This record gives sequence, structure tokens and C-alpha cells, in this order.
Amino acid sequence: MTDKERIKQVIKEKDWNEIKTNDSWAVFKIMSEFVEGYERMAKIGPCVSIFGSARTLPDHPHYKLAEDISYLLTKNKYGVITGGGPGIMEAANKGAKKGEGKSVGLNIDLPFEQKANIYIDHDKLINFDYFFVRKVMFVKYAQGFIVLPGGVGTLDELFEAITLIQTGKIGQFPIVLVGSSYWQGILDWIKVKMLGEEHNISTKDLDLFSVVDTPSQAVEIIEEFYKKYTLKPNF
Repeated sequence: MTDKERIKQVIKEKDWNEIKTNDSWAVFKIMSEFVEGYERMAKIGPCVSIFGSARTLPDHPHYKLAEDISYLLTKNKYGVITGGGPGIMEAANKGAKKGEGKSVGLNIDLPFEQKANIYIDHDKLINFDYFFVRKVMFVKYAQGFIVLPGGVGTLDELFEAITLIQTGKIGQFPIVLVGSSYWQGILDWIKVKMLGEEHNISTKDLDLFSVVDTPSQAVEIIEEFYKKYTLKPNF
């Protein structure tokens, strides 16, 4: 019996509600999510994770923006990883499907908003109960992050990636914010407050991300980065 089979057997023999409320048994569920994520993502190939609001409707300009970015990425031989839900995530998976590229969805069980969209490849949909396991997959198996307008979840994913690079916990990869008018307020606060007045970051930290407005600009930053650094496929 493999390690994965042993873990599944342990979980099968326990009640899931009991596991969720028992720290010791929850370890096995967490392990199973890591094992499944690693096994299914390990051969996914070069991909870019795309983030943004789950609440963005199909008639919103940001939806079309995400779809076009994703389509261009697939034409440059990148797959696309999203959180698997509606809004920007759906748009990105739709663009990947249109471009006949890999369309990955890392779905999360939530009481609202989240339901896997129809544009994810059937063999590349993975469901998670734990946010932190899911976020590991976003970072570990992506060659870059493209971040469109979103809410607190989008900010969480953005700043975690910046922190991991800043602290040397992962190698640097391109982080691209799309939509300068949306991001300008927080960027001004970072520069004026965090950097200028409080000195809580260094000037070089501002080089860890870029801000663009068009799909071609976003994809160009990914492409230019890997002209200077070795692309490390995950297979």
C-alpha cells in the first residue's frame, strides 16, 4: 500500500466532521490534500497563476481582460492556473480553453461564491478544503502571477507571493498587476507610507512586481523575464 493509499484509508475510517474538529486527525486530511496536489500538479508543465475577483461578471471589462491575457499565455506555450471559481477565474480558464492550452482549477470549498467553472480541463480540477494547501499549489507550480482587480483573497495571494520572494523562501518570478487605475491607490500608500514615512520596506521591494494595463504588456513581462532566467518546467 502506498503512502497516499494509507492516508486515504485512515481518512475513510474516520468521520470527516470529527476530523475537522480534531487537530490530530486533521493532519491526515491535510497530508492527503498535499499528496493529491503534488501528484496531479507535478507534471503540469509551465503555467501562470491568474488571480482576481470571483464577483466579476462576464459583461465587465475586467472579465474580457482576463480572458484575453489567458488566451495570449496559451499562445506562448503557458498553461493557466486559477482558483477554479467564477468571475476572473472563469474568464481566465475560458481564455485558456479558447487557446487550447492547459486550464487548471484549484477549487476551494466555501459557503458562498465558489463553484468550479465549466472551462477547467476535466482532469485538472482539484478540490481543496484548506486555503493554505491550495496556496502552496499556486506558488509551487507557477512560473508567474498575473493579478487582476479583486478583493481580500486576491490581496492575500498577491502579498504572500511578494513576501515569499522578499524573504528568499522561493525564487523570484514575475508578479504582474493588471489595471493601473485600480491598483494606484494601494501603490501610492505603499510608496508614501510603508516606504517613505515608515521605512517598513526597501526601495528594491518595489521591483518585485510590475503594473500594466493590457494583455500584451502582461504576457510580455513573463516572456522577458524568462529570456534572462531559466524557465523551470514542473515535469
